[in-house]
Amino acid sequence: MAVKLRLKRMGAKKSPSYRIVAADSRVKRDGIVIEELGYYNPTTEPATINVKEEEVLRWLRNGAIPTDTVRSILSKQGIMKKFHEERHSK
Repeated sequence: MAVKLRLKRMGAKKSPSYRIVAADSRVKRDGIVIEELGYYNPTTEPATINVKEEEVLRWLRNGAIPTDTVRSILSKQGIMKKFHEERHSK
């Protein structure tokens, strides 16, 4: 089972907000998720981002692959840098 960290669309029509989730890569975008890891609301100024850092790092350590958008969100939060340093410090 290939796990991806991706966005699940929530909110009303023309007013999107997203949840950052860990899901099987074969499941549709808004389908069943394994775990919710945070949320992202691009409609606010500035965009609201809340991420459970320890859970995301746990999933990354176990081989979960973030999508491009989730990777950029995690980079803005500094989580990808921590993961990279942790991985290459050994």
